[in-house]
Amino acid sequence: MSESRIHAPELAGGIDWFNVPKPLLLSSLRGKVVLLDFWTYGCINCIHILPDLRRLEEKYRDELVVVGVHSAKFTNERESENIRRILVRYDIDHPVVNDAAFAIWKAYGARAWPTQVLIDPDGYVVATASGEGKGQAFDEAIAAVIHVFDEQGKIDRRPIERSLERERIRTSTLAFPGKVLADDAGGRLFIADSNHHRVLVAGFDGVVHDVIGGGRDRGREAEVGDEGGTFEEARFYRPQGMAIDGGILYVADTENHKVRAASLDGRRVTTLAGTGLQAGYGTAGGAARMTPFNSPWDLHLHGNILFVAMAGAHQIWMIDLVRHLAFPYAGSGREARIDGDLDDAAFAQPSGLAAADGRLYVADSEANIIRAIDLPPKNRVRTVAGGDLFEFGDRDGRGDAARFQHPLGVAAARGIVFVADTYNHRIRAVNPETGDVRVYAGLGQQGFEDGPAAVARFHEPGGLSAAGEALWVADTNNHAIRRGSLRDGSCTTLTLTMPE
Repeated sequence: MSESRIHAPELAGGIDWFNVPKPLLLSSLRGKVVLLDFWTYGCINCIHILPDLRRLEEKYRDELVVVGVHSAKFTNERESENIRRILVRYDIDHPVVNDAAFAIWKAYGARAWPTQVLIDPDGYVVATASGEGKGQAFDEAIAAVIHVFDEQGKIDRRPIERSLERERIRTSTLAFPGKVLADDAGGRLFIADSNHHRVLVAGFDGVVHDVIGGGRDRGREAEVGDEGGTFEEARFYRPQGMAIDGGILYVADTENHKVRAASLDGRRVTTLAGTGLQAGYGTAGGAARMTPFNSPWDLHLHGNILFVAMAGAHQIWMIDLVRHLAFPYAGSGREARIDGDLDDAAFAQPSGLAAADGRLYVADSEANIIRAIDLPPKNRVRTVAGGDLFEFGDRDGRGDAARFQHPLGVAAARGIVFVADTYNHRIRAVNPETGDVRVYAGLGQQGFEDGPAAVARFHEPGGLSAAGEALWVADTNNHAIRRGSLRDGSCTTLTLTMPE
């Protein structure tokens, strides 16, 4: 039996460590139960298991050390500064190593994101599993390992030294804003201030007139919650996309797995759809408030239908606002690039929506493409431009020859589909008829700089909205809202003034 035990390889080959003052060695963690989490930060499945990791860390705070092994899918995700920001954005306080060269990934034979490996206090592999939904199984395994090794007197309950990244990153009035919505008729901007867990209502001049959601500086499930009530009482958890219908603002309450409705005149928030629980694979839909959702990321209103980019389910959903029903509209739930009829088509983490001329445009982020859905009566899905799940880059071109890198946002204006090419730190323009793609604004290097289109710099822009002469940009990692000109792509930064 002892000969079949697998000794865990050393954590060697990472280029940077985070949340600890120096690199960790497994040999220095003898006496601890260690849970390795192989992940990449743009992967929705990896984000979904973070609540499980937090619960395990809290439950076994003295015995367990979670180590995130960040083995990046995308080129942009290999940059240590970008990893540092995502750790702050998702409140990740456990040690993380940048495994940019896949050295640790290969040593452990990982094959998919996420993969988790449990290591006992003697340094041997106990269990390995891939995918979501393994939290309870790991909980039971960790408890069993602690019981056995505690009887042998081998558990080390001394805390490891930490040096948290959140103490090094400063936000501003905004914290990682994910989306922005411009209401041209009302002269208003709605800003998803995602990591402050609130929505700001501002004028185009930057003066903030109202705040929806009580918010918290650092969002944890136990602190943030999903309560309704007045604007001050309501709680969101990293909200993203929005849609406006007169005096009602619909909000994708992403990490509460709900869509909320905010009455702008009555200043009250209610739940429109979702139960607060993450939906499993193959959820069929039904009564809106009785149907679980899975990371709704963006919204678009079309008559009495509210379309939902259901990133976690790899589908486009719809909410019938008259009958109060919610159900899948397009996508089989398979994560892939497949065009065709609505039921046969497949998406990969759709994260942005916009519409024009009878079509719904989708930023299909993990597939690195822009999709078009011909709305009723045609009901067909096609790819306008871009690559595939592992075919990404930074290249203009036509149709399949063009390359995006994890685009999160789209906006339609003047016959053009504008794309927040998030991991390329650019705004691109797509001709939806020909599939021609060109850079509209952004140098293509992360940074924070206003000016002409060719020199402006963004840092992982996540959301777009067009109104009048302006293309508004949620410049997520710069904690800013930028105003691009629809005439020439030049960029300025909006200065926000909060109410006293």
